Amino acid sequence: MTMKEEFKRIRHEYGKKELLESDINSNPFEQFKIWFSEAVEQNLPDVNAMCLSTVSSNGRPSSRILLLKEFDENGFCFFTNYNSKKGKELENNPFASLVFFWPELERQIRIEGKIEMLNAKKSDTYFNERPVGSRTAAAISPQSKVIANRDELDKMVMEFIEKHGENFARPDFWGGYKLVPDLFEFWQGRKNRLNDRIEYKIEKNSWIHRRLAP
Repeated sequence: MTMKEEFKRIRHEYGKKELLESDINSNPFEQFKIWFSEAVEQNLPDVNAMCLSTVSSNGRPSSRILLLKEFDENGFCFFTNYNSKKGKELENNPFASLVFFWPELERQIRIEGKIEMLNAKKSDTYFNERPVGSRTAAAISPQSKVIANRDELDKMVMEFIEKHGENFARPDFWGGYKLVPDLFEFWQGRKNRLNDRIEYKIEKNSWIHRRLAP
């Protein structure tokens, strides 16, 4: 069987749930909370995994998966190396998008908005809550830079542990961001690809929602 034939065989028919205007919350943050809570209750793997998309100064988009660490009506928070590719792109263009996809629920949420850097205290708090191995990795990794091999990375870890042990402060080049939304789209898979799509946008300082064609 050819690769083209294999792709033709890959098809999943949606239809477990529906998304109707009569059922949604008028506040998109509350609607996100409802869907996120349902995903947590289902014990889905990596339920807080999301795709973050950024755009470089020359207009080239790039995407990667990372973890949502906090959210409320002020925005959606994540942490990374400020000197990484995404960090540099956010510095040059402080707008981004997030995508959550829970295939078991046949649901997707897109969120767009402006990026703000979290204050040092918040970044310190989260950093100090991380396991020592994760803190060490954040402190030693020249994220997105070219390294010779895995041995070089392991050597950096060993040298850092020998010098600092388990108690060390958050490095200045590592911390948090918050995406402050101005657009949400909630997507529910439906039969025959006639999927439900409800979009929320800010107009005159208020959230409005409307249905989009699939």
